[in-house]
Amino acid sequence: MDLILWRHAEAFEAREVENDLERALTPKGERQAQRMADWLNQRLAHSTRILVSPALRCQQTAKALGKKFKTASELAPNGNGEALLKSARWPDAAEPVLVIGHQPTLGLVASYLLTDTPQPWTLKKGAVWWIRGRNREDVAQVILQAVQSPDCL
Repeated sequence: MDLILWRHAEAFEAREVENDLERALTPKGERQAQRMADWLNQRLAHSTRILVSPALRCQQTAKALGKKFKTASELAPNGNGEALLKSARWPDAAEPVLVIGHQPTLGLVASYLLTDTPQPWTLKKGAVWWIRGRNREDVAQVILQAVQSPDCL
C-alpha cells in the first residue's frame, strides 16, 4: 500500500489566534498547498483515500486538491502515530491513503516505518513523504517512494 504523508502548508502562528484548530494558512501557505496539490494530482490514483486533520490549516491544504476527503479527529494536533496508522489501515489497505496532518506525528510515523524506531524527524511545512509498503518473496518491505517540498516545485 502507499501511505502519503502531507504536512499542512505554512499557517499563521498560534499567538495570532485563540484556538490552535482555527489557525489558517498564510498567503505563502496557500501557494505552497496549491503547488503541492498540482504535483499530487498528477500522481495520485483515483482510488486514493484522503484523511485530514480537523484543524483549519489542514482542511485548507486538503481543499487545494479539489477532491473529496474525510475529516479524521484522530489526526488532530497532538495525535499519535498509532492512531494515524490505524486510520490509514497500514499496511493492509487496498487503496493508497493520503494523510494531511501535523508535526511531530508525521515525522514520528515516517521514521518508524522507515527505521522501525520512532524518532523526532521533521517534515517541512507543505512537504510530502510518499511511503510504499509491499511484500516481495514473503518479506515485508518499506520503500521511500518520494519526498517533495513545495519550495522545489
